[in-house]
Amino acid sequence: MAKGKFSLNFDAIEALFKPKMPPLIGADISSSAVKMVEIIDAGKGAYRLERYAIEPLPTESVVEGNINNLDAVIEAVKRCHKRLGSNLKNLALALPNAAVISKKILVPAGQSDDDLGLQVETEANQYIPFSLDEVNLDYQVVGPAPNSPEDVEVLIAASRKDKIDDRIAVAEGAGLKAMVMDVDLFAAQSAFELIEATMPERGRDLNIAIVDIGASTMTVNVLRNDQSVYMREQPFGGGQLTQEIQNKFGLSSEEAEAAKRAGGLPENYGTEVLLPFLDTLGLEIARGIQFFFSSTQYNKVDHIVLCGGCAAIPGIAEAVAKRAQVETTVANPFANMGMSAHIRRKNLEHDAPSLMVACGLAMRRFDK
Repeated sequence: MAKGKFSLNFDAIEALFKPKMPPLIGADISSSAVKMVEIIDAGKGAYRLERYAIEPLPTESVVEGNINNLDAVIEAVKRCHKRLGSNLKNLALALPNAAVISKKILVPAGQSDDDLGLQVETEANQYIPFSLDEVNLDYQVVGPAPNSPEDVEVLIAASRKDKIDDRIAVAEGAGLKAMVMDVDLFAAQSAFELIEATMPERGRDLNIAIVDIGASTMTVNVLRNDQSVYMREQPFGGGQLTQEIQNKFGLSSEEAEAAKRAGGLPENYGTEVLLPFLDTLGLEIARGIQFFFSSTQYNKVDHIVLCGGCAAIPGIAEAVAKRAQVETTVANPFANMGMSAHIRRKNLEHDAPSLMVACGLAMRRFDK
């Protein structure tokens, strides 16, 4: 399994052992929308964004990563796939971070695959509060252990089977096929590798915080040399801005969400609603970074990369940089890709930060 890539075993897992992954679409089912991305090989190590689509989900169809309304999500996936306009039916999907238990362990180096698998299962029993019969378990050898040359670091991850089965059922209900089951966190990290490649010295020896601002949850994931050294979820997201728009202007939840995305709100929206929200967001991110300092050996974050739907708000990078006192940019994993003729670049620039997980999933197509 390639570095930084992760899959949980399920019925279609045999696809992972073919010489090359079959062509597939990255499909991110978030709490607010279904997002699909198709990327193709452009030759000479380059990629091309072939197409993408975003389809909003009805309110509370997905709550905290759990699929509450299976039929509504299936219909949204159908609409998104139709909007995408692709003939591909294979999907790479992801589980929400909260649905996955992950842990790094040390094991002796040089073991056979069978012996390593048995040891991982034994170790997993210590960390998973469920019977192994109730979960799907997978592992990935990260590399040599930093302070123990005779060992290797192994990342183990497990999720309850019903969480995986829900997403497989969505794919099948939409007439599609789930080929890969990743994790939101790892998929976003895979997409970040495309951004990291453009940084000085590819971001070597820097602490880079990927901050994903979703509808209700903000995830701070600090990477150092492609490894996560800290991860924290905080209950803050774009839903707060929607709520404040509702309260200020007497709109329904749907009207507030639509106005937030399309514009057209009264002139005092910027000064009385948006700027205070951005200031609070900056404080929340600064708070998350302070937790990183107090929980690890590090006392510096070199760069913040913002992603998620909220990251498209104009002025957000400046507001966060001011509060956190850290250089901040908005994620665009497609910046150095070629584009098919029907991609509207202006639209993509707005949508790119919300497509990090879908992009990372789409890149699973190129796994060996």
